[in-house]
Amino acid sequence: MMRKFHYVILIVLLSSCWPESFSFRDTGGMPAEWSSFTIQNLENAAPNCPLSFAPLLTEQLKDGVQNNTRLVLNTKQGSGEVNIEGAITGYQVQPVAIQGADNASSNRLTMTLSLKIKIKAPKEEEWQLVSTRFADFDAKSNLADVEQKLFAEISAQMVQDLINKLFSNW
Repeated sequence: MMRKFHYVILIVLLSSCWPESFSFRDTGGMPAEWSSFTIQNLENAAPNCPLSFAPLLTEQLKDGVQNNTRLVLNTKQGSGEVNIEGAITGYQVQPVAIQGADNASSNRLTMTLSLKIKIKAPKEEEWQLVSTRFADFDAKSNLADVEQKLFAEISAQMVQDLINKLFSNW
């Protein structure tokens, strides 16, 4: 009889701690008023940046926010609770890991993305996000051969920076 009583107590204690619901999609940190977002096509303001990178990064930002938050893409510009616009403002390659005779063993591609995030609800505010990310590649490699791969690495980090900003406004 005493053993059954212990089981009943254990079940009651565990059921009181059990969450009402759970999800693998993180919704913490974002106001409940947010349901949709818009992203204007990014501008390519970096002199050496390939023209195709701004539209590609725009689409990756859209996909990243849709896939990692509860926000839904609103196609009418400026009509979401979160509205994002910006530009690729930096794109440069420089040598790193200089060895003897001023030869570099690796090069670094660095990109900078500047975003303006306009929030409509729960109160109107404007945030700035400047994300500078880089990826290294072998100096013996031709940039044109590795550029797409490097862009994929850098843009994934920039998407994560935007998601972090939306969740925490750090």
